[in-house]
Amino acid sequence: MDRILTYTVQPDEENMLLLDFLRSKGFSRGILSSMKPYKGAILLNGERGFGKSVLHAGNFLRIHIPETESSENILPVKMDLSILYEDEDLLVINKPADMPVHPSIGNYDNTLANGAAWYFKEKGQTFVYRCINRLDRDTTGALILAKNPYSAAVLSAQMKQRQIRRTYLAIVQEITPSHGTIDAPIGRTDGSTIERQIDPVNGERAVTHYERLAAYALHAGTFSPVSDAQKTDFLQAYSLIELHLETGRTHQIRVHMKHIGHPLPGDFLYNPDYSIIKRQPLHSYQLEFTHPVTKEVMCITAPVPEDFANAFH
Repeated sequence: MDRILTYTVQPDEENMLLLDFLRSKGFSRGILSSMKPYKGAILLNGERGFGKSVLHAGNFLRIHIPETESSENILPVKMDLSILYEDEDLLVINKPADMPVHPSIGNYDNTLANGAAWYFKEKGQTFVYRCINRLDRDTTGALILAKNPYSAAVLSAQMKQRQIRRTYLAIVQEITPSHGTIDAPIGRTDGSTIERQIDPVNGERAVTHYERLAAYALHAGTFSPVSDAQKTDFLQAYSLIELHLETGRTHQIRVHMKHIGHPLPGDFLYNPDYSIIKRQPLHSYQLEFTHPVTKEVMCITAPVPEDFANAFH
């Protein structure tokens, strides 16, 4: 949707060219190009501004960012969306399990994109589907949708520059070390369009940091907490871990945890053990980022789903 932003030039921005000013605010080349055909897109003190206009402290800028894309091919489908946060620039949703993020072959009307299209249609607003942090179909938790081209450009740049801190929770098999870092390249598995593997030759660098929060093991037919001082050779044991990603490779957490001998249970690709849960217990628990417009530091937390909580007794 269109977005109008206003700025008052500050003393430390004295003598900046207007184009440099906009670039410093996160205006991408694509957004600047989209504004060119509109004479009123950039107003400097009420008159048309140009890239080489020189700014002075106290100048007032009004920037109209047009919506030039469309998601009209996404079918609106009524869904109950769990909204964690919403304002004029972004929408943060607590995505449930068994929901793809994007439409694809065989998934035309059951995706988050379909639900978002319905949500904004009911509000009478146009909306282009722009997903900032992608999650696997069965991964739950916080996911950001940008509501206009500007917020999408700024948030995407934050993702690329690793400025969005993503905290995940996962249940994994066996008792992990108290903490660790996995630095192992990930590539596509030969003959598969979906599955990934550790690939030292052709893979892309992937780095995952983890910390064990708790551990449970089977004692006399029931699960109970395990401390570091106790033995770790139980028949069944699980760890609750917190993870932070430096990179964002496909299936990164799932592949990395399997690589170090602690796969996620319920993972149909990498560890189809459904004894405690019917899908991979991976949850996007918290997102920390800078708001694209207000520059406020945002910290949004998504409550864990019931099946995840029940799986870790």
